[in-house]
Amino acid sequence: MMSAVGDAVHVLPVITAIKRAHPASHITWVLQPGPATLVRGHPLVDEIILFDRTAGWRGFRDIRRALASHLFDVVINLQVYFKAGIITSFTRSPVKLGFDRARARDFNWLFTTDKIPPHHMQHVQDQYFEFTDWLGVPHDPVQWGLGPWENERPWQRQFYAPFERPAAPIVVATSKAQKDWAPERWAEVCDVLYADFGLQPVLVGGRSPRELHAERVILENSHSAPVSALGCGLRNLVSIFDGAALVLSPDTGPLHISVALDKPVVSLIGYSNPKRVGPYRKFRDLMIDAYGDPGEDYPLSMVNRRDRMDHISVRDVLDRVEMWRTNYPRTDTPAAKA
Repeated sequence: MMSAVGDAVHVLPVITAIKRAHPASHITWVLQPGPATLVRGHPLVDEIILFDRTAGWRGFRDIRRALASHLFDVVINLQVYFKAGIITSFTRSPVKLGFDRARARDFNWLFTTDKIPPHHMQHVQDQYFEFTDWLGVPHDPVQWGLGPWENERPWQRQFYAPFERPAAPIVVATSKAQKDWAPERWAEVCDVLYADFGLQPVLVGGRSPRELHAERVILENSHSAPVSALGCGLRNLVSIFDGAALVLSPDTGPLHISVALDKPVVSLIGYSNPKRVGPYRKFRDLMIDAYGDPGEDYPLSMVNRRDRMDHISVRDVLDRVEMWRTNYPRTDTPAAKA
């Protein structure tokens, strides 16, 4: 049961590993509505059961009813919170696998029959792979299978048809203000991306008040006429990223979507520990680490650090873009073909 888009992206390699080892297995995924829109239609996800947390107690009642008709061989609880434990208790299965007691917060361990062995803190993706290890399922090669799918290609071609240069989507904001970068600085980056790197900035994200504010500030302060695609939806976001040359993103779900698509991403991270939530196995050279001070060998932990994103300068971002131009070959994208 996942509420965050990034967590859902990290679950996909677990599902692909299970399906690779057991092709006949039937995967049922309990998801909240947001991330469900990202993975609905995935060829390896057989069934999605929605849990609407915003419905209060009715959401728990509805998910209990939906799960009552299911009998599972294994239930995997990849979250450590109490609400996930309650939903796990609604399932019928001889094996309910969860985190070890030390990592299962909010008494979550009470709702599982089996636990993965204790382990030191790891990247979130590697923590999820502890479950495939317990199942005896190899997780390499790591695959997401996130698309775009064939029925999404017409929208992608239509979106990119007006473009005269490769696209550089910018994720303008996140779900937490502490993870955001100043929109005035994004506006400066947009102008340099356009003038010096030959890229078309594209603003992406949802339509929350903070994202709309960031969009307005960027459009008012940029001279390069960025294209705004705010509110396009997660599946269309996959198509935009797939067709782009480079993505720029703070610490949020779309960062991990970019990694899943093997699309170079300049990541800006200051609030959360990059050793735990940074881009997985790829594009670490393009990551800007404002979480630690220069030269600091900080431990891998779940501790957040406030007020760090202002430490990232426009120059820091542009230096990573230059590194991308130097080290990453351009690929033929729908934007380049248009």
